[in-house]
Amino acid sequence: MEKRPSIGQFKGQARLPKFAVPRRYDLHLKLDLVACSFSGAVRISLAVAEETKFLVLNALELAIGDVCFADSADQKKIRPCDILLDEEDEILVLAFDGALGCGEGVLTIEFSGMLNAQLKGLYKCAYVDGGEKKYMAATQFEAVDARRCFPCWDEPALKATFQITLDVPPEVTALSNMPILKEKLDGNIRTVYFEESPMMSTYLVAVVVGLFDSVEEMTADGIRVRVYCPPGKSDYGIFALHVAVKALELYTRYFSAPYPLPKLDMVAVPEFSAGAMENYGLIIYRENEMLHDELQSTAAKKQRITVVAMHEVAHQWFGNLVTMEWWTHLWLNEGFATWVSYMATDNLFPEWKVWTQFLQLTANGLYMDSLEKSHPIEVEIIHARAVLEIFDAVSYEKGSAVIRMLQSYLGDAIFQKSLGSYMKRYAWKNAKTEDLWSVLTDESGVDVTNLMDTWTKQKGYPLISVNLNSHILEFEQSQFILSGLAGEGLWIVPITLCLGSYERQKKFHFWIKINIDQSGFYRVKYEDKLAAQLMKAIESNYLSATDKFGILDDSHALCQGGKQSLSYLLTLMDVYRKDTDYTVVSNLINVCYSIVKTYCDAFPDSVDSLRQYFINILLPSAERLGWELVPGEPHLNVLLRGEIFMALASFGDKKTHEDAIRRFESFLMDKNTPLLSADTKRAAYIAVMRKTTVASRNYFESLLSIYREADAVQEKERILRHLAASPDPDIVLEVLNFIVSDEVRDQDIVYGFAGISSEGRETAWKWLKVRSSTSNHNASSVLLQNIHIQSDGQLIFYQI
Repeated sequence: MEKRPSIGQFKGQARLPKFAVPRRYDLHLKLDLVACSFSGAVRISLAVAEETKFLVLNALELAIGDVCFADSADQKKIRPCDILLDEEDEILVLAFDGALGCGEGVLTIEFSGMLNAQLKGLYKCAYVDGGEKKYMAATQFEAVDARRCFPCWDEPALKATFQITLDVPPEVTALSNMPILKEKLDGNIRTVYFEESPMMSTYLVAVVVGLFDSVEEMTADGIRVRVYCPPGKSDYGIFALHVAVKALELYTRYFSAPYPLPKLDMVAVPEFSAGAMENYGLIIYRENEMLHDELQSTAAKKQRITVVAMHEVAHQWFGNLVTMEWWTHLWLNEGFATWVSYMATDNLFPEWKVWTQFLQLTANGLYMDSLEKSHPIEVEIIHARAVLEIFDAVSYEKGSAVIRMLQSYLGDAIFQKSLGSYMKRYAWKNAKTEDLWSVLTDESGVDVTNLMDTWTKQKGYPLISVNLNSHILEFEQSQFILSGLAGEGLWIVPITLCLGSYERQKKFHFWIKINIDQSGFYRVKYEDKLAAQLMKAIESNYLSATDKFGILDDSHALCQGGKQSLSYLLTLMDVYRKDTDYTVVSNLINVCYSIVKTYCDAFPDSVDSLRQYFINILLPSAERLGWELVPGEPHLNVLLRGEIFMALASFGDKKTHEDAIRRFESFLMDKNTPLLSADTKRAAYIAVMRKTTVASRNYFESLLSIYREADAVQEKERILRHLAASPDPDIVLEVLNFIVSDEVRDQDIVYGFAGISSEGRETAWKWLKVRSSTSNHNASSVLLQNIHIQSDGQLIFYQI
C-alpha cells in the first residue's frame, strides 16, 4: 500500500519552503460590520519551482473552506487530499495525492474569520455614530499578521501583485492600497474593485472600511493625496495633508526616484496599536498622531505629527519600494525612515532645529544600548514573530543615529547620491544590510562594510577616554555598560574634535570638544583638567547647543555608570541654568527627572532638597518665558514653556502650583481662557492632581468631567497622562481601574501608566500583577509590546 505523504515535516520550520512562490493575489473580502466577521476567497497565481506534493503557506485564526489548485497548462483542478491548519506554527499545509509539476498554476482558497479586538490582522474598532456604537474595519499586518486576514506567503521577500475587491455596506468608505477601479451596487452590498498593485510584500497590504470625511491635494507630479478623518473633522487633516504633499515632492528629489503609485491616502482610525503604519499607498494612523486641532494641539504635537508623517511617507521608498529581505534587516526600514524623517522635517521647518532635537533620539538609543540586555542593531531573526521583540530603541534610535554618523563621515552629497543608486538598483526587490554598504562603498571609495559591521553586528558602543599628555591627546576606547561591568567590544570610531580659545579677565583659556555636534554614537570621558575647561566654556556660552547637550548627556550617563561623581554632575547642571536653547534645557529637565527618580528609590529622605535644587536651576527659564503665549514667538519657546512648567509642577514648586491651580479654575469657568493654553495644560493637570486625595477630590472629578466631555483626542490624551499623578495611592488605584474601563479605548490605556506618581508606584505594581494574571489577551497587551515610557512620561511608539 502506498504511503501517504507526511505533513508533519513542515512543523517547527523557521521559514516557508520554496516549492512554490506567489506572483499575484486576487483577493475578495466580504465584510459584515454588524456581526464583526468576514469571509472571502483568494486566487494566488503561483510559480511552482520544483515538483511537489505539498504547498505550504501561512494562515492563522481562519476557517478554511474549499481549496483547489489548477495547473495553467491543462486547467485541471486538483483538490488536496489532506489539509492541516497548524495554529502553533501559523501554517496551512496542503497535501496532494500526486505531485504538482513545475510551471504556473492558480491556488484558490475560500476562508472566513472574525474581526478581532487585538488590533492586528483584520480587526474591528469601535466608534459612535449618532449616539450608537458601531464598528469599522482596519488592518495592521506588520510584521506577520497578513496571515490573520487571508492565507498567503507571509514573508517580506515573497513579493507579488495584489488585486483587491471588497464587499461592504453602501454607506461606508472603502480604502485599499490602490485607487478604485470600479464599483457595483447590489441591494445593500457595494462591491468595490481596486486597481492591481505593483510588486509588494504582504505586510504592506491594507484595507480600511468605515465612515470618513476627507480633504485632498495634488502634488506637482500629479499624485493625488487624500487625508481621511472622522466625520465632521476634515479640517483637522489639513496640516497632515500639507506635510504629506511636501514629503512626496522632497523624497522624489532626494532619492532620485518618483513615487510609484497613482495616489497616497492617509487615514486616522479610532483604534490602532502603533503610532502609524506605512502600508503602500494607504498609511494608517491612530487619530492623535495625524489630526491637528489648532485650539487643542500643542506645539509638541504639531511637531510630532510632522515627524511621523515624514517617517511614514519615507517608507514608501525605504521599505516599500526597496524592502528588507528578512526581518533580520528590520533596522534598515526603521533606522533609515527615522533618520530621513528628521532631514525632511528640517527642510520643511528649519526654524524648529530638529537636528538638534534629534540628539534626544540618540540619547535614548545610547541609554538602551548601554544595558546588559541590549542587542545588536542587526539581530538574526529565526522565527518571524520574534521580530516583535526588536521594535525598540536600538532598531529605531540607535539605527538612525549610526546612519547620521555615517552620513556625517561620508558627507551629504556622496550619501545622497549613494541612496539614489541603491533605490535604482533594488527597486521592487529586496535587499540586505550588506547590499546598502556595498553601494555606499562603490560610491564613496570607503570600506563602509568594514566600518559599519562594528556598529551593526555587535551590541553596545564605546566610551572614549581623553587625556592631554604634554600637548598630545591620548584616546582610549572601552565598551560602556551602565551597570559598570567590563565589555569586550571594539569599534572603528570616526573621531571628530574641535578646539577653541577665548580671553577672559586677561587670561587665555582653551577647550577641546570631542564628537562635534554629537554626530558619533559614543560617549566621551575627559580627564579632570579638560572637563573643567569645557565647563568654563559652557558657562561663557562658547559652545554650540549640540555640544552642550552632549557634554551633559555624557556626564549623566557616566554618573549613572559610576564613572563620575554626582556632585560633579550637579555642579555641571547648575552651569546650564542660564541657557535658553530648547533642546539643551529639555535635556537638562530629563536629567533632573532621572536623578529624582533614582533618589526616590535610594534616598527618599533627601529627595525634597534635591527637587528644590532643580527648581532653582529651572526657574530662570520659567521666568523668562512666562505662562502665556506671546504672539509670533518661536516654536521652540512654546515647546520649552510646556516642559518647564510641567517639570516645576512635578517637582512641587509652590508658586507654580498656585499659578497652575488659579489658571485651572479659570479654565473651568471659561474653556477659551487665555490663561491656560494647550501647551501649559499638562502642567496645570499635574498640579491639581498633586493636590488630590480621597478626602479632597474636587479637582479629580473636574478632570474626569473634562475628559468625558472632550471631543478632541489630544485633550483626552493629556488628561489620561496625569490622572495618576496624585500622591494618594487610593486615588491612583481608582485611576488604574478607570483607564481599563469602557470609558477609555484599549489603545489609550498606556497613557494612564505614563504619569503614575512615585507614591503610587507600589500600588500600581500590585494592581498590574493581579491584572496580568487574570486578564485575557487583548489590545492592551499588543500595545505594551510597542511602547516605551521614558522617565519624563513621554511615550514612544516603536512600530511606526
